[in-house]
Amino acid sequence: MQTSAIIYGANGYTGRLIAAEAVRQGLQPILAGRNREQVEAVATELNAPCRVFALDDVAAVARQLEGAPAVLNCAGPFSATAAPMMEACLQAKAHYLDITGEIDVIEAAAALDAPAREAGVSILPAVGFDVVPSDCLAALLAAKLPSATQLLLAFTATGGPSPGTAKTVLETLPSGGRARIDGEIRRVPAAWKTRQIPFRGGQQLAETIPWGDIASAWHSTGIANIETYMAASPAMIRQQRWLRRIAPLLRFRLVKKLIRAYIERSISGPSESQRKRGGASFWGQVSDDQGRIVEATLEAPEGYTLTTATAVACLQRAIAGETRPGFATPSQAFGKDFILGFPGVDLRWER
Repeated sequence: MQTSAIIYGANGYTGRLIAAEAVRQGLQPILAGRNREQVEAVATELNAPCRVFALDDVAAVARQLEGAPAVLNCAGPFSATAAPMMEACLQAKAHYLDITGEIDVIEAAAALDAPAREAGVSILPAVGFDVVPSDCLAALLAAKLPSATQLLLAFTATGGPSPGTAKTVLETLPSGGRARIDGEIRRVPAAWKTRQIPFRGGQQLAETIPWGDIASAWHSTGIANIETYMAASPAMIRQQRWLRRIAPLLRFRLVKKLIRAYIERSISGPSESQRKRGGASFWGQVSDDQGRIVEATLEAPEGYTLTTATAVACLQRAIAGETRPGFATPSQAFGKDFILGFPGVDLRWER
């Protein structure tokens, strides 16, 4: 029986980074994915064992997972991979982790809380840049103002997307934006709102985006009204609003296939030097009905660098049995201060 954790999607951009760091730290993972040539190439490079399997048969996937203490799913879009892998993990009694930032995936994971508790399995989505830093920031803010009724979160980051991230954006574009209003996740137009965000490095214009915290921060804080923002230029905001008109076309399979092919040809993800030079800034604010406000900023490493660090750390803790059965957000599973333990992360209370 195998006793090593499985990293699925280890052949993708982010999966390779995570697999390399896991091996460097001595985790001895089994690398897996559905593309035999690519998975075997990564496994040879890292001198690690590998498995090749698709996710179209849950029972077959569960057999591949037998004996594994945990699975870290790095294969996006997670709207296609999370559900079968979570179900297989429940059957195989392996803890499930992923690096999604997709609202619907996080909500689907939360819906599995009861069966996961019964199976003795932890369901831990979003253990990367989406949403560890912002989720911990939200929990820290809520602890300072327990009466908070509104949460605003924003980020700005350097470097471009990976192919997987670009494909995930493609999947979510037709759905527009999301916000949590009076406790419910509601659809709103793309770039629904804009505001000036006082990041630590200076004010930046930002637009609302359907960030994973629309789901996760509610589970972490219980705050009923949540908006998430990303720094964007006026031109980007105009483009997002123009895309509202053509978003329905992205539902057609041929259109989506052509764009996916373009992504695969044109996007390779940030280089190592870009990751080293890059960084990310977060801002958060909570307020209550009496007008009280608490604000904080958080500085962090570049997104893929941070994802690598947080995902491997979460996987280590799951393997060590440090997580409880059932669904949990990063701050629920590992504590609201979890993000503060990583190099290059700095929190500052602004008011």
